[in-house]
Amino acid sequence: MTKTIRIFDTTLRDGEQSPGCSMNLEEKLQVAAQLETLGVDIIEAGFAIASPGDFEAVSEVARQCKTATVASLARAAAADIDRAWEAVQHAVAPRIHTFIATSPLHMRVKLNKSPDEVLEAIDRTVRHARNICPDVEWSAEDATRTEPDFLARAIETAITAGARTINLPDTVGYATPQTYGAMFRDMIERVPNADLAVFSTHCHNDLGLAVANTLAAIMNGAGQVESTINGIGERAGNAAIEEIAMALKVRQDVMPYATNVVSTEITRASRLISGITGFQVQPNKAIVGANAFAHESGIHQDGMIKDSSTYEIMTPESVGLTHSSLVMGKHSGRAAFRQKLEELGYALGDNAFQDAFGRFKALADAKKAVYDEDIVALVDDEVLRGHDSIQVKEVEVYCGSNGPQRAILTLEVDGEEKTVTARGNGPVDALFNAIRMIVPHDSSVLERYEVHAVTGGTDAQAEVSVLLSENGRTTRGRGAHQDTMVASVRAYVNALNKMMVKRGRAPVDAQAG
Repeated sequence: MTKTIRIFDTTLRDGEQSPGCSMNLEEKLQVAAQLETLGVDIIEAGFAIASPGDFEAVSEVARQCKTATVASLARAAAADIDRAWEAVQHAVAPRIHTFIATSPLHMRVKLNKSPDEVLEAIDRTVRHARNICPDVEWSAEDATRTEPDFLARAIETAITAGARTINLPDTVGYATPQTYGAMFRDMIERVPNADLAVFSTHCHNDLGLAVANTLAAIMNGAGQVESTINGIGERAGNAAIEEIAMALKVRQDVMPYATNVVSTEITRASRLISGITGFQVQPNKAIVGANAFAHESGIHQDGMIKDSSTYEIMTPESVGLTHSSLVMGKHSGRAAFRQKLEELGYALGDNAFQDAFGRFKALADAKKAVYDEDIVALVDDEVLRGHDSIQVKEVEVYCGSNGPQRAILTLEVDGEEKTVTARGNGPVDALFNAIRMIVPHDSSVLERYEVHAVTGGTDAQAEVSVLLSENGRTTRGRGAHQDTMVASVRAYVNALNKMMVKRGRAPVDAQAG
C-alpha cells in the first residue's frame, strides 16, 4: 500500500516572513481557500501571539477552512500556547505547533538555557498544549546542528508529553540529502516511542537543497513535509510544495509515496501567491516557471513535435497550465469571460466579477487581443487590491526631453480623495514624489523598481514590481496596467499599503523552521 505523505503548508506563516512579503486578512483568506482546493492537509495560518492582526488572521482562517487542519505557531511559553489555542479552537481540526531550539549554539546564545532546562521546558509546554488541544506538533529548532544524543532525548520527551507530530527542521539550510535522511532514520530507530508520532521535515533552501533534503527524509521515514507555494520563506526560502508533489508523482518508480495535492491546482496557487506577494516566479523555476514547458532548441522542438514525452516528463495540463489564446476581445460577453476565469482557476463573487469584467472590457478596447496572462494580471492586480486603505484613482503625467517632468496624482486615502501636483527627474520620480506628498513616509526607501511586459507586443500590459524598506522591514508591491506609469503608481501604493500593515506588527521571534 502506497504511503501518503501529509503536506503541511506554511505559506501564511514562514512564507510571509520573507523579506518584503506581507498579506492582509482578505488575501490570507483567499490563500487559505486555494490551499484547501489544492489539497494540502495542514495549513499553518500564522503566529497568533505576534500581533492582533496575526491573531485575527489565524482565527478567521480557522473558521473558514472546511477540511484542512489549521495550526498556529507558538514558542515554548504558556502565553504563546494559550493564544494559539484561542485562535485555532474553532477549526474543524485545530493544531498547536510549539517549538524550542535544541542546538548547542542556539541554547547557549539565543535561549541562555542548559540542556536540562530545555528538556524541562519541552515537557512542561508540550503537556500544557496537549491538555487544551488534541493535536500537538513539536519542533526542534536547528535540529540539523543538534547533537544526536540530545536530539533523541528531546524527541522522546516531547512524545511522552503528548506531541504526535515531531518536526526536525533544517532551520539554516545546512543539511545535505545524505545527512538529513540519516538523521530521520537514526531518530526513528533509536527513540523508544518514535512509533507514536509522525516525523516531519522543514527545509530551508540556503544551499539550494531544500527539496532534495525533503525527499531524502521521506525516503527515510518522514510522514509529513512542511513547505510553501513557490518556495517562499525566510532568506533563500523553503522547500516548494509544487516541486515535492510533482517529484513524488512523476518518480513513483523510486519514491512510492503519494500526496493529497490536486496537481491541476498548482499553477493557480502559484499565480495567486505571486500576485499577492509581488514575488515574481523566475522563468526557469521548476514546475511553475514561464519556461518550465518552453522549448526553443531546434532539436528539442523536433522531438516535441514527434512525441512530447521526448523532452517533457509531465504535461503542462497536469499542473493546471493553460496555453495563451486569443479567444477574448472587446466583443466577448459576460458568459465567455466567466468561463475563461473558471479555466484560469478564479471563482469570483458577483461584485468582484462585475468589477473584473468592466476592467476587462476597458483593457480589450485598448489592447484588442487579450491573452490569458493579461486576464491573470488584471484580476490579480485589481480584485486582490480592493480593500487597501490607499487606492489609486487618477494618474496624469507630462514628460519629454526637457525636464523636470510633472505628474498630477489623485489617491483615495481612507475614503478621502486627495490630489497633488509634483515634479521629478523623470515621470516615475514625479509620480513617486506625488505619492510621498499625499502619504508622507520619509523613513521608507525605494530599494528596487522593475518593469516587464506581461505579453509580447507594443500594446502589452506592463507589470511593475517595487521594493520598499523601512527600519529593517521590507515590502514588495506589484501593479499591472497597459500604461507603465499607472502600473508604477499601483505597485508603489501596493507596497506602501503592505508597509502600513507591517508597522502594526509586534517584533517577535517567530523562527521555528
